[in-house]
Amino acid sequence: MRIIGTVRALDKTRGAVRVEDVYDTDIKDLLEACTTPQRLARWIAEVSGDLREGGTVHAVFTSTWSGPARIEICDAPHHLLLTTEPGTDDESQVEAWLTAEGARTRLVVEERGLPVDSLHFYGAGWQVHLEDLGRALASDGQVHPDGWSEQEPAAAWHARWTELSTAYQEASAG
Repeated sequence: MRIIGTVRALDKTRGAVRVEDVYDTDIKDLLEACTTPQRLARWIAEVSGDLREGGTVHAVFTSTWSGPARIEICDAPHHLLLTTEPGTDDESQVEAWLTAEGARTRLVVEERGLPVDSLHFYGAGWQVHLEDLGRALASDGQVHPDGWSEQEPAAAWHARWTELSTAYQEASAG
């Protein structure tokens, strides 16, 4: 099974997940897939709110995570930084870097501030999100046509996450 992510402890209670993949699209198209509500809803989340640097959005992810995120940096087309659940005990940072590699684009996503004992779950989740992004780009359409909510994950997302969680747990233990 291909693992595209790593997990690491930042201290005794918090850690980070980093995933990366290369997509068969240019950097402008990948940035749009990662920043426009209509394209985000195809693969990762329904997003609404103030979509500009300094603005706050509300997201409902295919994984069921739901909450606010503040857009800290939007240095198009190369760098994005969000703070999720700002000002709470669950605050974390999600950072993305996009790099053109010829006609393709590399995406690196790192989330920091996660509970260290659950990192394998987050690693699996982010890998599924990036796999879903690849499917959305290839099909130019919706990856989860049956939808999802704050209570119910996208069925295909959940099945793949379950499969990958064990692989990430084994990788982080070794």
